[in-house]
Formats: sequence, structure tokens, C-alpha cells
Amino acid sequence: LVLEAGRGTVRASVNFNANQDAETLYKAMKGLGTDEDSIMNLLTSRSNDQRQKIKAAYKTLHGKDLVSDLKGELGGKFESLIVGLMAPPILYDVTSLRHAIKGAGTDEKVLVEILSSRTPQYVQNRCAISTQASRQQGVQEGNIEADAQALFNAGEKKFGTDEEQFITILGNRSAAHLRKVFDAYMKLAGYEMEESIQRETSGSLRDLLLAVVKCARSVPAYFAETLFNSLKGAGTDDQTLIRVMVSRSEVDMLDIRANYRRLFACSLYSSIKGDTSGDYRKALLLLCGGDDA
Repeated sequence: LVLEAGRGTVRASVNFNANQDAETLYKAMKGLGTDEDSIMNLLTSRSNDQRQKIKAAYKTLHGKDLVSDLKGELGGKFESLIVGLMAPPILYDVTSLRHAIKGAGTDEKVLVEILSSRTPQYVQNRCAISTQASRQQGVQEGNIEADAQALFNAGEKKFGTDEEQFITILGNRSAAHLRKVFDAYMKLAGYEMEESIQRETSGSLRDLLLAVVKCARSVPAYFAETLFNSLKGAGTDDQTLIRVMVSRSEVDMLDIRANYRRLFACSLYSSIKGDTSGDYRKALLLLCGGDDA
């Protein structure tokens, strides 16, 4: 069995036994009081794939739905985090997107984050609701200069911005290709792509284009910044904090932590610790997986 060494803090458990884990969770919720520590320690040390197997074993052994039982026993932000961990990644994203779209006003932040940070194949599998559905693979050497020039012409060079052009190029090229285009753009325009977007566009389009550029440069840096913004200031944006910690824990949390340390001169661990409390804090710190003090 070769487990791919990912950059996540959450890995598949080597001596995995779904029935045993299902029993542990059942015992943790049975009788008076709930053993929250037991629940969070188990679920944060299993991969999502293994959690799905535990869910199936729980149903077979006890005839009940594990997620419903967890919801019945837990509450608040801790419950949201644990329930998030139990959702298969595709379902988790789709649910996040659905919540973002319905209700009063669209939560564009969530749309922007999911559509700009996931791989093109991944977004296609979800739903072709962004320009990303047609992203090219690889680098088209012959188009680098032309793309840079087109972006320059669309924004800085003329009065009024040709937003279509921005969307077409930023939405349809691979990250590796875009990084080269940004370098060429810098030579051409004398400043970074991000600065042009800030100046030339506004509102949710600006947010989307900036996120696409940031993700093309570095997805972990983008998420480090997203986490920093969710934790700074008076209140914590718990929805964002939970969404990022859950969705990146098995993907690139180690790289996000390194970028957080580099960009904000403190560790993600210490920021979470200072801004949260109780079982919620404990579970988030388990997903964070270590302190880069």
C-alpha cells in the first residue's frame, strides 16, 4: 500500500479498522454526556475516505446515521466543523456553493474561493459555472507575450476596461502559463497584474480576478491570506475558518502554514489559539497540526 505523501496535516490512518472506529464513536456518544475529545481525536486522524467507511460501518452496526447522531450530540461551531469533516469533498464544496448562492445576497467570497483555487478538472466535475470550466492545461509558449499584451490593451492602455478580455485570459489559461504571462505583463506595464486589476475593475469581478491571479501564483499563499483575514479584527469569520481548515487539511495545510508564517510573522496555530475557544479550538488546532512559532 503506497500512500501518497501529500502536503496535508491529515493523513489516512495506517492500521485502519472501520468497525472499531464506529464503536469508539458510538461509545463516545452513548449514555450521559458526550466524549468530545474522543470524537475529534479520531476524526481528525482519519482521511475523508476513511470517514466515509466509518459512516457506513456505523450504519451497519447500529442502524443509525452517524452524522445525524453527531448533530444530535454536538452543538455550535464545533458541530459545524465535525459535520464538515464528515462530508465527502465534492459534496462539501457543492453545499458551500449552494449556501453561498441562496439566501439574502450572494456570498461571493465563497464562490470566488472555490472557483479560483480548485483544479480545472475538479471545478468541471462540480458544475461548469465559471470560465474555469474550459481551462487549458500546460503552458502555451507562443501565447505568453500575446496574452500579456492583450491584458495590457484591455486595461491600462485604454479608457474604460475590456472586462471580457480579462475574464477570457485569466479564466482559460493554466496556472503555470499565467505565471509566465504575469512576468511578461510586469515587463510590459511596469507593475504587477494585481495592481492593474485593483485599478481597472471593481466589486465582485475584481475579487474573482484577484483570487484567480493569487491562486495562479500560489494556492497555499492565497489560503494563508484567506485564513488571516478570517481571524483578524474584532470578530472571527468562523464559516470561512471552518471551510478552509476542513477543505485544505488533507491537501496543502503544511504549505499554508509555512506561507502564513512567512507572510504574517506569526504561526497559524497561535492565531487560531488566540481567536477561538473550547472544543472548537481544540479540533481546529488538531487540523492545523502543529505550531510554527
